[in-house]
Amino acid sequence: MTWLSNETVERLRDLATRPAVSGDRYVVLRPLGRGGMGAVYAARDTVLGRDVALKVSNAAVATGDLEARLKREAQVLARLEHPGIVPVHDAGVLEDGRVFYVMKLVQGETLEQHARTLTSEAARLGVFERIVETVAFAHAAGVVHRDLKPSNVMVGRFGEVLVLDWGVARIVAEQDTARHARIGTVGFMAPEQASGGAAGAGPAADVFALGAVLSWLLSGASIPRRLRAIVSKCTATEPDARYPNAAALAEDLSRYRQGAPVSAYRDTWLESAGAWFVRYRTFILLVLAYLVMRALLAMWTH
Repeated sequence: MTWLSNETVERLRDLATRPAVSGDRYVVLRPLGRGGMGAVYAARDTVLGRDVALKVSNAAVATGDLEARLKREAQVLARLEHPGIVPVHDAGVLEDGRVFYVMKLVQGETLEQHARTLTSEAARLGVFERIVETVAFAHAAGVVHRDLKPSNVMVGRFGEVLVLDWGVARIVAEQDTARHARIGTVGFMAPEQASGGAAGAGPAADVFALGAVLSWLLSGASIPRRLRAIVSKCTATEPDARYPNAAALAEDLSRYRQGAPVSAYRDTWLESAGAWFVRYRTFILLVLAYLVMRALLAMWTH
């Protein structure tokens, strides 16, 4: 018996499952990745002359949960037009019955990879703020991601930050059929999701995941009290104890980065005085310099 190497088996599987797109618009170039819901390929759009990403469901017929989820993901992405969300260009069904959609091809690395290059708190918070802004936009549009984690964030070659994988996203205004489904990733999913209450998971569930991502980003670093309080508020056990949505988190994060008090932490009078000095130090130093010059001038004239 001849044993095939893992590389050979993977190549054969790719050839067997490689999508055959009807017509001559899309030419599949190479596989990019594979997940539980489907596979992603780099493809060439011969009509517009550009490379795109082609996502195809795993199942062989256009029915069932996987197909429904892939269609839903494409629909969610289509309604969320934001720089932090990959745009959808096309969608349809392959000749073998599998559902597919076409989106922008993003060149870059996952946040898991990119985090190794972020050597300062400011750099980490800069990337995190972009993630929060994107999720805040989704919340404003009535969409909850429900599976935010470092591997679902990509940082492009020119610094663009993209939130990916909206396959289990929930549109708040619509009825969720997966009432008792356990949706999310351990370590990043909110308690209400872990207990099987994914259908009721609202924006606060995403806030929990964002707090877990921030904690992961800052791991190994000395975290200031205010920032630690922001993480704690995000990851509170009860949804009502968290920020109500990503926009509220973004506001507190912005205040922290400006050196202003945050809602998640009650400053002592000494901390408030120190923060006030840091925030207005340029003005204070100018006034002090002016007073010193006046005092020296007065001494000189007398």
